[in-house]
Amino acid sequence: MKEFDEKEAIKAMRDSVSTESSSLYDDDELLNVIDIIWDWYDDQGLLDIDTETDDDNINSEALIKHVFKMIAKDSASPIKREDIESLVMAELRYEQSLEDTI
Repeated sequence: MKEFDEKEAIKAMRDSVSTESSSLYDDDELLNVIDIIWDWYDDQGLLDIDTETDDDNINSEALIKHVFKMIAKDSASPIKREDIESLVMAELRYEQSLEDTI
């Protein structure tokens, strides 16, 4: 399994939205989305060493709702509401790609 690479995750996220949207977001804002995702994993107990995690354990709908909520709380965030689902799903696909390469 490959190591998680923030730059590759950000690239996948940028590729999932329009060029116009991508140009609005700097890497730190996309890293914030990644941090929100990983904080949610932690809150759900999905980062525990003894927890077997795979895509079936991840409630992507609940995760997307959580990211919506957290971004909405951050009035300074330029992340557009309509891009959140694409960004989250791109990050999840990137994570899955790491597991697929053994």
